[in-house]
Amino acid sequence: MKKYEILGGNLPVVVCELAAGESMITESGSMSWMSPNMKMETVSGGGMKKMFGRMMSGDSAFQNRYTAEGTDGMIAFASSFPGAIKALEISSGHSMIVQKRAFLASEEGVELSMHFQKKLGKGIFGGEGFIMQRLSGNGTAFVEIDGHAEEYDLSAGQEMVISTGYLAAMEETCTMDIVTVKGVKNMLIGGEGIFNTVVKGPGKVILQTMPISKVAELLTPFFADKK
Repeated sequence: MKKYEILGGNLPVVVCELAAGESMITESGSMSWMSPNMKMETVSGGGMKKMFGRMMSGDSAFQNRYTAEGTDGMIAFASSFPGAIKALEISSGHSMIVQKRAFLASEEGVELSMHFQKKLGKGIFGGEGFIMQRLSGNGTAFVEIDGHAEEYDLSAGQEMVISTGYLAAMEETCTMDIVTVKGVKNMLIGGEGIFNTVVKGPGKVILQTMPISKVAELLTPFFADKK
C-alpha cells in the first residue's frame, strides 16, 4: 500500500492508495467508494475451513479482493458505527485478537481467522464473545472501534480489569481471564454487572468507549415505550 489516511472524526473512513497491481481484502459490503480501475473479485479466502471460521467469528463466508489495474488506484472503507478506525501492523509474532465483526479491510498478506477462548465460561460470561477474530500474517489491517479507542502497553505480568464489552483488541501475547465482581451486593445492585474481564500482559491492549452492546441497552427502554 502506498499510503492511507483515516478521515471523518467519529464517523470515520479510511482512504487507501494502492500501486498498480496491489490488492486489498475486505468483507462484503465494506467498500464505500473507489477509482474506476479497481477490479473486484469475490474469493473464498482459504477454503471451506477458513470460510466457516469467518462465519463463526461474525463475518461473511466470502471476501472481496480489490486490485488496482493498469495504474495506481484508490479505495475507501467506511466504519459501520460511530467510533474510530485503527490501523494495526500485523507481522510474524505480532498477531492481534479483536472483537467479533471488528475487521474492516487489510492488505492481502493479512489472514483473518477465528480465535476460541480457552474456557467456554470466558466467552459466555466475559461479554467479549466465545469466538473472537485473529489477524495474522503480514501487512496493515484496519479494524472498527466502537467509540473512542484508548491504547495501553502492558508489561509482563501487568493486569488491567475491564468492564464487559470494552475490550476491543489485544496482542496475542496477552492472556484473558474472567473474574466475578466481589460481593453479592455489588453484583446485584452495583450496576456494573457480575463479571469483569482481566487482561494480562505483555502486549498492547485497545479499549473502546462505546460498545454496541451498551448502546443497545440504553436504547431498549425507548423502543419498549413505542409498543
